[in-house]
Amino acid sequence: MSLTLVPDLGDLLRLHPQYNAGTVVEIVRHLGAAHPGQVEVLWASDTDPDHPLRDALPAARIGIRDGFTADWAWAEAEHGQLQGFLSQYPQGRERLRGAAGAEREFATLVTTPMAPAQVVGNEVMAAARAYHAATRAALDEGPGTHWREKRLSELAVKLSGQTGVVIAPLDDLPGLLDLLPGSHLPDLTAFAPGETSRLRALADRAWQLREDDDLNALLAALDRESGDAVTPGAELSAAAAGIYLAVGDLKAARDLLERAAHALTDDVPRSLTGLTLARLGQVRDAQGDRDLATRTYRAVLALNHAPAVARAAAEAGLKEPFSLNLEG
Repeated sequence: MSLTLVPDLGDLLRLHPQYNAGTVVEIVRHLGAAHPGQVEVLWASDTDPDHPLRDALPAARIGIRDGFTADWAWAEAEHGQLQGFLSQYPQGRERLRGAAGAEREFATLVTTPMAPAQVVGNEVMAAARAYHAATRAALDEGPGTHWREKRLSELAVKLSGQTGVVIAPLDDLPGLLDLLPGSHLPDLTAFAPGETSRLRALADRAWQLREDDDLNALLAALDRESGDAVTPGAELSAAAAGIYLAVGDLKAARDLLERAAHALTDDVPRSLTGLTLARLGQVRDAQGDRDLATRTYRAVLALNHAPAVARAAAEAGLKEPFSLNLEG
Protein backbone atom coordinates (compact mmCIF):
# COMPACT_ATOMS: atom_id res chain seq x y z
CA MET A 1 0.00 0.00 0.00
CA SER A 2 1.24 3.46 -0.87
CA LEU A 3 -0.82 6.50 0.06
CA THR A 4 0.29 10.07 -0.55
CA LEU A 5 -1.48 12.44 1.85
CA VAL A 6 -2.14 15.87 0.32
CA PRO A 7 -3.16 18.61 2.79
CA ASP A 8 -6.55 20.23 2.46
CA LEU A 9 -7.11 23.69 3.95
CA GLY A 10 -10.85 23.85 3.31
CA ASP A 11 -12.14 27.38 2.79
CA LEU A 12 -8.65 28.71 3.58
CA LEU A 13 -7.69 27.55 0.08
CA ARG A 14 -9.44 30.72 -1.12
CA LEU A 15 -7.02 32.86 0.92
CA HIS A 16 -3.65 31.34 0.01
CA PRO A 17 -2.06 32.68 -3.18
CA GLN A 18 0.40 29.78 -3.46
CA TYR A 19 -1.73 27.01 -1.97
CA ASN A 20 -5.21 27.29 -3.42
CA ALA A 21 -7.57 24.88 -5.19
CA GLY A 22 -5.64 25.34 -8.43
CA THR A 23 -2.40 24.54 -6.62
CA VAL A 24 -3.84 21.27 -5.32
CA VAL A 25 -4.83 20.34 -8.88
CA GLU A 26 -1.25 20.99 -9.98
CA ILE A 27 0.13 18.98 -7.06
CA VAL A 28 -2.05 15.99 -7.96
CA ARG A 29 -0.79 16.20 -11.53
CA HIS A 30 2.78 16.61 -10.30
CA LEU A 31 2.43 13.42 -8.27
CA GLY A 32 1.33 11.52 -11.35
CA ALA A 33 -2.10 10.70 -9.96
CA ALA A 34 -3.71 12.16 -13.07
CA HIS A 35 -3.14 10.09 -16.17
CA PRO A 36 -5.38 9.29 -19.17
CA GLY A 37 -8.17 6.85 -18.37
CA GLN A 38 -7.71 6.79 -14.61
CA VAL A 39 -7.77 10.17 -12.92
CA GLU A 40 -8.83 10.03 -9.29
CA VAL A 41 -8.13 11.07 -5.72
CA LEU A 42 -9.50 9.57 -2.51
CA TRP A 43 -11.56 12.07 -0.53
CA ALA A 44 -10.99 11.99 3.25
CA SER A 45 -11.86 15.60 4.00
CA ASP A 46 -14.77 17.94 4.59
CA THR A 47 -18.17 16.71 3.37
CA ASP A 48 -19.29 20.27 2.54
CA PRO A 49 -20.65 20.16 -1.05
CA ASP A 50 -19.42 23.75 -1.58
CA HIS A 51 -15.81 22.87 -0.76
CA PRO A 52 -13.53 24.66 -3.30
CA LEU A 53 -11.92 21.39 -4.40
CA ARG A 54 -15.35 20.01 -5.29
CA ASP A 55 -15.23 22.53 -8.13
CA ALA A 56 -11.55 22.50 -9.03
CA LEU A 57 -10.78 18.78 -9.19
CA PRO A 58 -13.68 17.70 -11.45
CA ALA A 59 -13.12 20.76 -13.65
CA ALA A 60 -9.56 19.53 -14.15
CA ARG A 61 -10.87 16.05 -15.01
CA ILE A 62 -9.69 14.62 -11.71
CA GLY A 63 -12.29 12.35 -10.17
CA ILE A 64 -13.17 12.30 -6.48
CA ARG A 65 -13.76 8.91 -4.87
CA ASP A 66 -15.95 9.26 -1.81
CA GLY A 67 -16.92 6.73 0.83
CA PHE A 68 -14.09 7.29 3.30
CA THR A 69 -15.66 9.93 5.54
CA ALA A 70 -18.73 9.61 7.73
CA ASP A 71 -21.22 12.12 9.04
CA TRP A 72 -19.81 13.36 12.33
CA ALA A 73 -22.37 16.12 12.89
CA TRP A 74 -23.38 14.38 16.09
CA ALA A 75 -19.84 14.84 17.43
CA GLU A 76 -20.04 18.55 16.62
CA ALA A 77 -23.31 18.71 18.57
CA GLU A 78 -21.77 16.92 21.55
CA HIS A 79 -18.83 19.33 21.44
CA GLY A 80 -21.23 22.28 21.59
CA GLN A 81 -23.04 20.74 24.56
CA LEU A 82 -19.74 20.20 26.38
CA GLN A 83 -18.75 23.82 25.81
CA GLY A 84 -22.04 24.96 27.27
CA PHE A 85 -21.55 22.73 30.30
CA LEU A 86 -17.93 23.74 30.97
CA SER A 87 -18.69 27.44 30.59
CA GLN A 88 -20.86 27.26 33.71
CA TYR A 89 -17.90 26.56 36.02
CA PRO A 90 -14.62 28.41 36.69
CA GLN A 91 -12.44 25.34 36.11
CA GLY A 92 -14.39 24.52 32.98
CA ARG A 93 -13.93 28.02 31.63
CA GLU A 94 -10.20 27.74 32.28
CA ARG A 95 -10.07 24.52 30.26
CA LEU A 96 -11.99 26.15 27.43
CA ARG A 97 -9.56 29.08 27.42
CA GLY A 98 -6.65 26.67 27.14
CA ALA A 99 -8.21 24.89 24.18
CA ALA A 100 -9.15 28.18 22.52
CA GLY A 101 -5.60 29.47 22.91
CA ALA A 102 -4.20 26.37 21.20
CA GLU A 103 -6.68 26.79 18.36
CA ARG A 104 -5.82 30.48 17.90
CA GLU A 105 -2.10 29.72 17.78
CA PHE A 106 -2.58 27.05 15.11
CA ALA A 107 -5.01 29.24 13.16
CA THR A 108 -2.45 32.04 13.06
CA LEU A 109 0.02 29.68 11.42
CA VAL A 110 -2.30 28.15 8.82
CA THR A 111 -3.82 31.49 7.77
CA THR A 112 -0.37 32.88 6.98
CA PRO A 113 0.39 32.52 3.23
CA MET A 114 2.71 29.57 2.66
CA ALA A 115 4.41 27.87 -0.26
CA PRO A 116 3.37 24.23 -0.86
CA ALA A 117 6.62 22.85 0.55
CA GLN A 118 5.94 24.76 3.78
CA VAL A 119 2.41 23.37 4.07
CA VAL A 120 3.80 19.82 4.20
CA GLY A 121 6.91 20.84 6.12
CA ASN A 122 8.05 19.76 9.56
CA GLU A 123 7.10 23.05 11.24
CA VAL A 124 3.44 22.83 10.22
CA MET A 125 3.18 19.12 11.04
CA ALA A 126 4.73 19.72 14.45
CA ALA A 127 2.33 22.60 15.05
CA ALA A 128 -0.63 20.37 14.17
CA ARG A 129 0.55 17.74 16.64
CA ALA A 130 1.05 20.39 19.34
CA TYR A 131 -2.40 21.86 18.69
CA HIS A 132 -4.18 18.54 19.11
CA ALA A 133 -2.06 17.57 22.11
CA ALA A 134 -2.92 20.85 23.83
CA THR A 135 -6.62 20.44 23.04
CA ARG A 136 -6.62 16.87 24.34
CA ALA A 137 -4.82 17.96 27.50
CA ALA A 138 -7.39 20.69 28.11
CA LEU A 139 -10.56 18.81 27.22
CA ASP A 140 -9.68 15.08 27.08
CA GLU A 141 -10.49 12.75 24.18
CA GLY A 142 -14.23 12.62 23.62
CA PRO A 143 -16.73 15.41 23.03
CA GLY A 144 -14.03 17.98 23.77
CA THR A 145 -12.00 16.88 20.77
CA HIS A 146 -15.01 15.98 18.59
CA TRP A 147 -13.94 12.34 19.16
CA ARG A 148 -10.92 12.91 16.96
CA GLU A 149 -9.01 9.70 17.74
CA LYS A 150 -12.08 7.58 17.06
CA ARG A 151 -12.77 9.40 13.80
CA LEU A 152 -9.18 9.03 12.58
CA SER A 153 -9.11 5.34 13.53
CA GLU A 154 -12.28 4.71 11.51
CA LEU A 155 -10.88 6.67 8.58
CA ALA A 156 -7.59 4.74 8.69
CA VAL A 157 -9.48 1.43 8.54
CA LYS A 158 -11.35 2.59 5.42
CA LEU A 159 -8.13 3.77 3.78
CA SER A 160 -6.18 0.60 4.60
CA GLY A 161 -5.34 -1.31 1.46
CA GLN A 162 -5.92 1.68 -0.80
CA THR A 163 -3.33 3.19 -3.12
CA GLY A 164 -3.02 6.68 -4.54
CA VAL A 165 -3.48 10.28 -3.50
CA VAL A 166 -5.62 11.12 -0.47
CA ILE A 167 -7.04 14.59 0.15
CA ALA A 168 -7.28 15.06 3.91
CA PRO A 169 -7.46 18.01 6.35
CA LEU A 170 -4.03 19.38 7.11
CA ASP A 171 -4.36 18.92 10.86
CA ASP A 172 -5.39 15.25 10.43
CA LEU A 173 -2.21 14.35 8.55
CA PRO A 174 0.09 13.66 11.54
CA GLY A 175 -2.49 11.28 13.02
CA LEU A 176 -3.06 9.50 9.72
CA LEU A 177 0.68 9.12 9.18
CA ASP A 178 0.84 7.31 12.53
CA LEU A 179 -2.13 5.05 11.73
CA LEU A 180 -1.35 4.20 8.10
CA PRO A 181 1.97 2.39 7.61
CA GLY A 182 3.35 3.21 4.19
CA SER A 183 1.56 6.53 3.95
CA HIS A 184 3.65 9.64 3.37
CA LEU A 185 3.52 13.33 2.60
CA PRO A 186 4.43 14.46 -0.90
CA ASP A 187 7.91 15.77 -1.56
CA LEU A 188 7.18 19.26 -2.88
CA THR A 189 10.67 20.70 -2.68
CA ALA A 190 10.94 20.69 -6.49
CA PHE A 191 7.33 21.73 -7.06
CA ALA A 192 6.40 25.30 -8.01
CA PRO A 193 2.83 26.56 -8.51
CA GLY A 194 2.00 27.21 -12.17
CA GLU A 195 -0.60 28.97 -14.29
CA THR A 196 -3.57 27.08 -12.87
CA SER A 197 -2.58 28.15 -9.39
CA ARG A 198 -1.93 31.74 -10.46
CA LEU A 199 -5.31 32.12 -12.19
CA ARG A 200 -7.12 30.60 -9.25
CA ALA A 201 -5.36 33.02 -6.88
CA LEU A 202 -6.37 35.96 -9.06
CA ALA A 203 -10.04 34.98 -9.09
CA ASP A 204 -10.07 34.22 -5.36
CA ARG A 205 -8.57 37.64 -4.71
CA ALA A 206 -11.10 39.40 -6.92
CA TRP A 207 -14.02 37.79 -5.11
CA GLN A 208 -12.72 39.13 -1.76
CA LEU A 209 -12.26 42.87 -2.10
CA ARG A 210 -10.52 44.98 0.53
CA GLU A 211 -10.75 48.70 1.19
CA ASP A 212 -7.16 49.34 0.13
CA ASP A 213 -7.36 47.39 -3.15
CA ASP A 214 -6.24 48.99 -6.39
CA LEU A 215 -9.43 48.17 -8.26
CA ASN A 216 -8.16 49.39 -11.64
CA ALA A 217 -5.14 47.12 -11.39
CA LEU A 218 -7.30 44.18 -10.37
CA LEU A 219 -9.70 44.78 -13.26
CA ALA A 220 -6.79 45.07 -15.69
CA ALA A 221 -5.37 41.78 -14.44
CA LEU A 222 -8.71 40.03 -14.89
CA ASP A 223 -9.15 41.50 -18.37
CA ARG A 224 -5.76 40.19 -19.51
CA GLU A 225 -6.65 36.57 -18.82
CA SER A 226 -8.72 34.15 -20.87
CA GLY A 227 -9.00 31.54 -18.12
CA ASP A 228 -8.58 27.78 -17.99
CA ALA A 229 -10.64 24.75 -16.99
CA VAL A 230 -10.37 25.39 -13.24
CA THR A 231 -10.87 29.16 -13.50
CA PRO A 232 -12.71 29.76 -16.79
CA GLY A 233 -13.16 33.09 -18.51
CA ALA A 234 -16.78 33.19 -17.37
CA GLU A 235 -15.62 33.31 -13.76
CA LEU A 236 -13.10 36.04 -14.47
CA SER A 237 -15.90 38.12 -16.02
CA ALA A 238 -18.19 37.45 -13.05
CA ALA A 239 -15.43 38.40 -10.62
CA ALA A 240 -14.80 41.63 -12.53
CA ALA A 241 -18.53 42.35 -12.42
CA GLY A 242 -18.39 42.11 -8.65
CA ILE A 243 -15.81 44.90 -8.61
CA TYR A 244 -18.00 47.15 -10.75
CA LEU A 245 -20.97 46.35 -8.53
CA ALA A 246 -18.95 47.29 -5.46
CA VAL A 247 -18.45 50.81 -6.84
CA GLY A 248 -22.03 51.14 -8.11
CA ASP A 249 -21.44 50.77 -11.84
CA LEU A 250 -24.50 48.62 -12.53
CA LYS A 251 -24.30 48.82 -16.32
CA ALA A 252 -20.73 47.51 -16.49
CA ALA A 253 -21.55 44.84 -13.90
CA ARG A 254 -24.59 43.68 -15.87
CA ASP A 255 -22.72 43.61 -19.16
CA LEU A 256 -20.00 41.40 -17.67
CA LEU A 257 -22.44 39.11 -15.87
CA GLU A 258 -24.51 38.60 -19.01
CA ARG A 259 -21.29 37.84 -20.90
CA ALA A 260 -20.38 35.34 -18.20
CA ALA A 261 -23.86 33.78 -18.26
CA HIS A 262 -23.69 33.28 -22.03
CA ALA A 263 -20.27 31.62 -21.64
CA LEU A 264 -21.50 29.06 -19.11
CA THR A 265 -21.34 25.46 -20.30
CA ASP A 266 -21.66 22.02 -18.75
CA ASP A 267 -17.87 21.96 -18.41
CA VAL A 268 -17.49 24.91 -16.02
CA PRO A 269 -17.02 24.32 -12.28
CA ARG A 270 -20.46 23.42 -10.95
CA SER A 271 -20.73 26.32 -8.48
CA LEU A 272 -20.08 28.98 -11.10
CA THR A 273 -23.50 28.91 -12.75
CA GLY A 274 -25.35 29.50 -9.49
CA LEU A 275 -22.99 32.23 -8.34
CA THR A 276 -23.15 34.04 -11.68
CA LEU A 277 -26.93 33.89 -12.04
CA ALA A 278 -27.57 34.93 -8.42
CA ARG A 279 -25.39 38.00 -8.85
CA LEU A 280 -26.99 38.75 -12.24
CA GLY A 281 -30.42 38.60 -10.65
CA GLN A 282 -29.33 41.12 -8.04
CA VAL A 283 -27.96 43.52 -10.64
CA ARG A 284 -31.14 43.28 -12.71
CA ASP A 285 -33.12 43.96 -9.54
CA ALA A 286 -30.98 46.98 -8.69
CA GLN A 287 -31.68 48.36 -12.16
CA GLY A 288 -35.43 47.99 -11.67
CA ASP A 289 -35.82 44.99 -14.00
CA ARG A 290 -37.84 43.06 -11.44
CA ASP A 291 -39.52 40.57 -13.77
CA LEU A 292 -36.27 39.42 -15.34
CA ALA A 293 -34.55 39.40 -11.93
CA THR A 294 -37.26 37.12 -10.55
CA ARG A 295 -36.85 34.71 -13.44
CA THR A 296 -33.09 34.71 -12.88
CA TYR A 297 -33.49 33.89 -9.19
CA ARG A 298 -35.82 31.02 -10.08
CA ALA A 299 -33.23 29.72 -12.53
CA VAL A 300 -30.72 29.54 -9.66
CA LEU A 301 -33.10 27.52 -7.50
CA ALA A 302 -33.81 25.14 -10.40
CA LEU A 303 -30.16 24.15 -10.77
CA ASN A 304 -29.08 20.66 -9.76
CA HIS A 305 -26.39 22.29 -7.65
CA ALA A 306 -26.10 25.87 -6.50
CA PRO A 307 -23.83 26.95 -3.64
CA ALA A 308 -25.59 27.78 -0.39
CA VAL A 309 -24.68 31.47 -0.75
CA ALA A 310 -26.23 31.59 -4.24
CA ARG A 311 -29.41 29.85 -3.12
CA ALA A 312 -29.71 32.19 -0.15
CA ALA A 313 -29.31 35.24 -2.41
CA ALA A 314 -31.93 33.89 -4.83
CA GLU A 315 -34.40 33.09 -2.09
CA ALA A 316 -33.93 36.53 -0.54
CA GLY A 317 -34.34 38.17 -3.94
CA LEU A 318 -37.64 36.42 -4.54
CA LYS A 319 -38.96 37.66 -1.22
CA GLU A 320 -37.76 41.24 -1.57
CA PRO A 321 -36.13 43.12 -4.46
CA PHE A 322 -32.38 43.52 -4.10
CA SER A 323 -31.19 47.10 -3.71
CA LEU A 324 -27.61 48.32 -3.85
CA ASN A 325 -26.32 50.01 -0.72
CA LEU A 326 -22.86 51.55 -1.08
CA GLU A 327 -22.80 53.11 2.38
CA GLY A 328 -20.68 51.49 5.09
